[in-house]
Amino acid sequence: MSDAVENMVNERQWAVVGASNAHHKFGRRIFDRLKANGYEVYAVNPNEPNGLDDGSPTYPSVKALPIVPAVVDVVVPPSQARQVIDDCLEKGVSQIWFQPGAEDTEAIRYAESRGMTVLWGGPCAMVEARRW
Repeated sequence: MSDAVENMVNERQWAVVGASNAHHKFGRRIFDRLKANGYEVYAVNPNEPNGLDDGSPTYPSVKALPIVPAVVDVVVPPSQARQVIDDCLEKGVSQIWFQPGAEDTEAIRYAESRGMTVLWGGPCAMVEARRW
């Protein structure tokens, strides 16, 4: 496990951008895995304004979260990557994990140039979650 992966996995406050009520989608599966393993996890999804079906509230953006999460896990289309990064920077988030398929190379360079620690292009939080 790389140092960045290990550092993020050891953080206990996460936000999952793309968590939804669709239990078969990775955003929800990652959210559930984190929650089941004792993480403080927040769901970010403007398309789920009534919260998740397990009673967890949802937030329309990272900026709207009541805390600054240690890690933001991104499980949305690459076209949304830049906005998520901007929201993270505004909120003060320094670690972001793009799940396979969610990454955008230009946006990742943008995040790294602003000092963020970025994981992308390989490790999936669901795979790493098996080790938690």
